[in-house]
Amino acid sequence: MSVRRSAVVLAATAVIGTAFAPAALADESPSASPSPATPAGLYGSTDPTYDGVWRQSLALLAQHTVGVRPAAKAVDWLTGQQCANGAFAAYRADPSKQCDAKTQVDTNSTAAALQALAALDADDAVTGAAVKWLKSVQNEDGSWGYLPGGAGDTNSTSVVTGALEAAGTDTRDLRSKGGRTPYDALRGLAVPCGQDGGGAFAFQPDKKGGLAANADATAAGVLGVLGEGLVTEPGDDGASAGSAECTAGESLTPEQTAGNGAAYLAGAVAESGHLMSALAGAEDQPDHGNTADTVVALAAAGRTADARKPLAWLEKNSGSWAAKSGPAAYAQLIFAAHATGADPRDFGGADLVKQLGATGPAARAAGEDGAKADQQDKDNDNDKGEESGGADIWWIIGVGLVGGIGVGFLLSGRAKKRQP
Repeated sequence: MSVRRSAVVLAATAVIGTAFAPAALADESPSASPSPATPAGLYGSTDPTYDGVWRQSLALLAQHTVGVRPAAKAVDWLTGQQCANGAFAAYRADPSKQCDAKTQVDTNSTAAALQALAALDADDAVTGAAVKWLKSVQNEDGSWGYLPGGAGDTNSTSVVTGALEAAGTDTRDLRSKGGRTPYDALRGLAVPCGQDGGGAFAFQPDKKGGLAANADATAAGVLGVLGEGLVTEPGDDGASAGSAECTAGESLTPEQTAGNGAAYLAGAVAESGHLMSALAGAEDQPDHGNTADTVVALAAAGRTADARKPLAWLEKNSGSWAAKSGPAAYAQLIFAAHATGADPRDFGGADLVKQLGATGPAARAAGEDGAKADQQDKDNDNDKGEESGGADIWWIIGVGLVGGIGVGFLLSGRAKKRQP
């Protein structure tokens, strides 16, 4: 799953007003071509400025999910990105320099790193500090925004909730200073039954408080209200395939809220097997990343039958997209395969585990101790897989713009506004 950042410049500027000026950002936007300064322990070869921690976290978590022990220096690179207060920024070029007020830490990078490091049994001081920081920046309404103190959104709230749960925090009773839980916030972002897109989640309310169904946010919201992280197991098959019923009510359980969102997603992929992305000035095209996230959400909500068609579509059509998009994309596909019981080593004939591994340092061999792994890391750096800027360049354009309002769920560079 990748955080959905809006790449629609006009739409983003309309939302955030004058918080960021496109002209100023133009000079700061990095090239999508490989950066010679990319650290050896980092997965992927493109400029890590906006997604280094995210893609590293997803890569390590995906490897752990399939029983692969990540290289020691890859794990060390991620832990080395943490600030003293427990937070993570998208990327710190010089981790030896202490974080200060200018270091733009964010909830999404911190949550992704927390989930990966918790899975890898990192030191409690590392994961504990991340948990403490995330709790400290919860908004009064129970939500989280992308930046600490920013307006809450479904995607950020969901990825943080899943990470805290994965690290052992019971978020069902995690109350903000305003006495609200993450579930209170997420339920408030669900489109009421009877309205257009009823049951789906909105990314954020519009200026008038209205909620517009957003498939991207819905895939995130389903996992968020279930307390699921990026890696999920198939849930109990509690809904029949194709059911579009929306359960109305003022006091829905998290499971009912998730069921409503899953019903919306099932309908969105029922005909074509995939979601579509819409970028201003560009032709609509299939959205591979959000389709993968939808597979995970449907499986977690117990709609495994509805997940089969989009999974099959991904097996047939995602190869080129993943090769262009890099480590996080391979991880998303591995998560989709895992959630549905498919084999990530034979995903439409492709070995996703091997392809992911080729984008970073060699994994540890079975039974290899840390000292030996460290030495092997030093002696045997792997060439990283080629990544073109394709989908990522759109994400890069929108990152700074969306920073003022929060971003979406998983960092793969897709538009905030989604259409089935």
